[in-house]
Amino acid sequence: MTTRAWENRPALPGRRELAGFAVVGLLAYTVDLALFTCLRGPAGLDPLTAKALSFLAACSVAYAGNALGTYRNTRIKGLRPYAVFFAVNLAGAAVQLLCLAVSHYGLGLTSQRADTVSGAVVGMTLATVLRFWGTRTWVFRAEGRVGSWTG
Repeated sequence: MTTRAWENRPALPGRRELAGFAVVGLLAYTVDLALFTCLRGPAGLDPLTAKALSFLAACSVAYAGNALGTYRNTRIKGLRPYAVFFAVNLAGAAVQLLCLAVSHYGLGLTSQRADTVSGAVVGMTLATVLRFWGTRTWVFRAEGRVGSWTG
């Protein structure tokens, strides 16, 4: 019996998987923004410390949301999945920073609007695609295919 090439490919993400990932991502983004604002403002922390702490909290919220919601049917064990999830999110953050750096320093587009578009729109879009792919490919793999939702 021969298998066809398309039979071994990972299943395409379903609407539920995409929607679940998006809802969890929005929740994590809200946690990141709110905590950063509080740590930077009333708590008086420096921007890098505030961002590092808010990023860590947002990653934890996103991991928990995906593990308990979007990919709840996928068995995960130990700390390795969280470490990989954190690494995928760090890569996403690097993509956002790279987009901002290329626009601001490489192309000389230094206005507030240009920084927002390059970092928060272009960078966030590319980072979200990377995070979704990395999460479903390396963190929450179901046997026989990546991801766990088909509809």
